[in-house]
Amino acid sequence: MLTGLRRLGLEVKSLSRAREFYEGRLGLDAERPGPRATGADQSTSAVGYEIGPDGGDAGPTELLLRRPTAVPRGGVHTHYAFSTTAAAYAAWRRRLTDLDPVEFSFGASDSLYVYDPDGHCVEIGSVDGSPVDGGPGSDGRAADTDGGANGDERSNGTGKAASDRRAPPLTGIFEVVLEVRDLDRAEARYRRLGFEVADRGEERRRVRLGGPVALELWEPQLGIADARGGLHVDLAFTTPNPDAAVESGAPWPSGPEAVDGGVRVADDDGHVLTFLRSGAE
Repeated sequence: MLTGLRRLGLEVKSLSRAREFYEGRLGLDAERPGPRATGADQSTSAVGYEIGPDGGDAGPTELLLRRPTAVPRGGVHTHYAFSTTAAAYAAWRRRLTDLDPVEFSFGASDSLYVYDPDGHCVEIGSVDGSPVDGGPGSDGRAADTDGGANGDERSNGTGKAASDRRAPPLTGIFEVVLEVRDLDRAEARYRRLGFEVADRGEERRRVRLGGPVALELWEPQLGIADARGGLHVDLAFTTPNPDAAVESGAPWPSGPEAVDGGVRVADDDGHVLTFLRSGAE
């Protein structure tokens, strides 16, 4: 039903400070001021980054950072995860070492966790089995084996770090964590949208759902690195039939509302979901 994660929208207080982190530390390239035409508002108080390959049905995921000037605002204190290759993981550890990342091994993969200036917990996990290490946008740029290990991210005069082009790859967004009040109710809704249970917490009230992105639903709690599930997170998914997705997830406490390329709703916890018709952009 849902074929890809097209957008993850997060709230930030200062775009310039957020850009220093996402461009200077993570080496992402801003598309342009303001979001793409992905059912989002066209405010200038936002910046977007494309993560992942530009191909297939869903295309890349847009990481959209917004100041709180309109609705949907974007998620606050949101834990989400970038994928990288196993070969690039060590380079990321070196690049971000001055941020004192928390590390955790899941056996088949490893993850590190750091915080951006607005309190979003950014995970980088070695879950991508690709043998090719490109740049953050997966466009084949060489990885930075030095990775700014000493935190020396000198500006090149454009507001971006001089070593951006040599950052290790970020190949996609593979996980987003949502805070929910009623886990059973939230799980039932997302399962109606086609997500399937992959794992349940034994000591914490949480469930991991598999789909176009791994969606973790947490009742209020702290996770690894004291991460929290996001509040009023903005998610956009591609689907062949937005109206069918709305019907499958119904009833919705807010919406449906027609937007450019699709339909927008909000769930019981205030998370904003936009269903975009595949190939509508």
